[in-house]
Amino acid sequence: MYAARLTAALLALSAAEGHQRAGVHLFGLGGPRMREAGVELLADSSQVAVVGISEVVRRLPAVWRIYRQLGDEAARRKPALAILVDFPDFNLRLARRLHAAGIRIVYFISPQVWAWRPGRVKLMRRLVERVLCIFPFEERLYRDAGVPATFVGHPLVAGVRPRWPREEFLRRYDLDSSRPLVTLLPGSRPGEIAHILPTLLEACVLLQREVPECQFALAIAPGLTGRAVESFARCDLPVHVVEGATYDALAAADCALAASGTATVEAALLGTPMVVVYRVSPTTAFIACRLVRTPHFAMVNLIAGRRVVPELIQEDFTAAAVAQEAGKLLSSSEARERMKRDLAEVSASLAGERPGGAIERAAEIITGML
Repeated sequence: MYAARLTAALLALSAAEGHQRAGVHLFGLGGPRMREAGVELLADSSQVAVVGISEVVRRLPAVWRIYRQLGDEAARRKPALAILVDFPDFNLRLARRLHAAGIRIVYFISPQVWAWRPGRVKLMRRLVERVLCIFPFEERLYRDAGVPATFVGHPLVAGVRPRWPREEFLRRYDLDSSRPLVTLLPGSRPGEIAHILPTLLEACVLLQREVPECQFALAIAPGLTGRAVESFARCDLPVHVVEGATYDALAAADCALAASGTATVEAALLGTPMVVVYRVSPTTAFIACRLVRTPHFAMVNLIAGRRVVPELIQEDFTAAAVAQEAGKLLSSSEARERMKRDLAEVSASLAGERPGGAIERAAEIITGML
């Protein structure tokens, strides 16, 4: 999503009247949005979309094939610049090949070296010409480590808006405006949904016993369909499945139950009180708990530097715990308003101090490098 928007911004700048670099061409690894934006795709990112450590093993052949394909093609074409977007375990390995081939590198949405494997910053200092950060605390961290870095703001700030007024959204999805709404966001990958959604649904059953009037919406992430969650959503609880209107489902909610990740930032920008959850396989959790060095898991809490939203991770993520935390929010307007004020502070810090949106600022910096 971010790379597609960056592509559109770069092409717009390159096509601007009198620009010296008219006719910029982009190729690489991505998905449908990048293809639609104008990127020549050499491989589809769905082949390597996986979260975890043990989970990645079965994808290794595809990952290795795509890694070699991209490296070989970059060495053949000699692009003026390589733009690496997130995905650090793949992209930092690819960066070695690109650097060895004399290709300049800019990293947009930088690796979370502040959370785990901080030694990667040394590799970035050697390989990467510029880092474009989307979280405010990252710029100083990278600069202190000798890596040229700029905080451009978060790309979601300019784009997270509901399409419809709350009443219109509720009407479209046959929801009752007089009843509290709980929106579920179980993740964007099938593996995440398998680990998270069943427990969220159990929590909703418990929650409805305590707050009988509440109703539930399940927001399907872009790129997925209702069928992707059907096998995990078998329960007697009436849940309204929402496709293509995640921001509306969040904005209309009195409380969100969200998998840790981008959805929590989206909820913060919309001012929606939330409970953050996450679970991975036991093997991944065993390894990760020995590697991660951060006081919080939820991005909202990391940005705030304190616990703004409850986070229930791994063994703490139980149906009873989720129902308890959500029940506190639904039963107390004061608790919801307090969380909304904290989320507003987080949202303001993500905007950045420079004029323009994050994508536009990133495109201007990259165009300047060209």
